[in-house]
Amino acid sequence: MTAKSTTKPLCVVVGVGPGNGAALSRCFAEAGYAVAMIARSPDFAADLAGQIDGARAYACDVADADAVASVFASIRADLGEADVLVMNAGTGTWGSVEQITPADFENAWRTSALGTLLVSQQVIPAMKQAGHGAIIVIGATAALRGMPTTAAVAPGKAAQRILAESMARSLGPVGIHVAILILDGVVDLPKTRAYMPDKPDEFFIKPAAVAQAALTLVRQDRSAWSFQTELRPFGEKW
Repeated sequence: MTAKSTTKPLCVVVGVGPGNGAALSRCFAEAGYAVAMIARSPDFAADLAGQIDGARAYACDVADADAVASVFASIRADLGEADVLVMNAGTGTWGSVEQITPADFENAWRTSALGTLLVSQQVIPAMKQAGHGAIIVIGATAALRGMPTTAAVAPGKAAQRILAESMARSLGPVGIHVAILILDGVVDLPKTRAYMPDKPDEFFIKPAAVAQAALTLVRQDRSAWSFQTELRPFGEKW
């Protein structure tokens, strides 16, 4: 095991963009963690790393097994082993079963489901050796039900959720807390605001609130762990 170059615990945030990823990185840094930020495109994460004390940015496509192995080797060399992993990466094309392509279907699955498997396998051995750790998956309502336009997105998110449940059942007894946050609503982003300009502020899920929920899960006493937590704006119909 590589010795840490910092005395801080390490949180690896996978999927860092201007919404949840940025908020998660800031939140865990403020809570005393060193933060490794993984993004497919390095530009935003690199700029963000310059604003967060103890943060470093890394470029990686989490659907690529070799790239995932390489980036985690770099993280270990720079910062040590992860105490917390937050899987926030996701992608998908909206459309019905008649509209999507096989590539759309596969790409969504590879990022959400396969990506969760690949990054988790990189942190589990050290967490097992330490006897503690947390893996938090940022999920979506699509993991629970398939709507007409989620023929590509929903299967990938559903596979991610059921993988997380399998992990929670196998890893909980060795001290690793696996949990999923199901986001039931629209995340507050510049692009979603532009797409829905008439929606009031309270319509959106705030990324900072998502990040606080993730930190709360990590801090739960092991006598009362949660697995699946649903987050939605107070006015959301469900």
